[in-house]
Amino acid sequence: MRDKVPIAAVFLLSLGFPVHAPSPCLECLKAADKERKECLANAISQEDKNACEDEQKEAAKVCENDECKVEREEMKSRHETSAEKK
Repeated sequence: MRDKVPIAAVFLLSLGFPVHAPSPCLECLKAADKERKECLANAISQEDKNACEDEQKEAAKVCENDECKVEREEMKSRHETSAEKK
C-alpha cells in the first residue's frame, strides 16, 4: 500500500493537478454524492430511495453544466495556449 501512494502522487502531478487542491468539479460531484448517501440513509421506502437517486443525478448534471464545464474549458484553453508556444 505504501508503494501505491507515491505512484499515485506522481501520476496526479504529471497530469498537472495540484494534490492539495481538488478541482471545483470534483468537489461538486463529491458533494452531490454525499447528499445522496445522506438521503439514502434517511429513506424509508423504495420510492424515497429512487427520489434520492434522481436528486443526485440532477445535482451531478448541474455540476457538469457549471463547474465541470468551466474547468474543461479552462483546461482546453491552457492546452491550446501551451501548444501555440511550441
